[in-house]
Amino acid sequence: MTNLSSQRRLASDILKTGENRVWIDPQRISDVDGAITREEIKKLIYEKVIVSLPEKGVSRSRAKVIREKKRKGRRQGSGSYTGSPRANVTKKEAWMIKIRSLRRKLRELKANRTITEETYTEFYRMAGSGRFESVADLERYLKSKDLWRKR
Repeated sequence: MTNLSSQRRLASDILKTGENRVWIDPQRISDVDGAITREEIKKLIYEKVIVSLPEKGVSRSRAKVIREKKRKGRRQGSGSYTGSPRANVTKKEAWMIKIRSLRRKLRELKANRTITEETYTEFYRMAGSGRFESVADLERYLKSKDLWRKR
């Protein structure tokens, strides 16, 4: 096998492509081997002995299939997501989950008569202002302030 690296380099320079995209006709390798000037390489390009291969792009077919499935409502499970937990749940959704669980717990405590109506109202407002991180935090606060109703 003859070394055609200099011819390939000249051809890539003339064709304005990378060296890997320069195709040389295997039947005419002896002609290419003899060509050492830019003019000779240009003549071989004109004769289609040396050709620039088309660019290879990244296939979008897989992405299109996934997008189509998502449009149909598929691929919504937790297994489809990557990234940090905050990346999957928006701040608003996280807040909604937290406040609903806090309010549910407060209603439950009021219904069981564990806390008074006044305490319920006060804590409802505190929860809405973001005082509690979780239901466990709410319970810890109630215990620390000794607001559980005595039996």
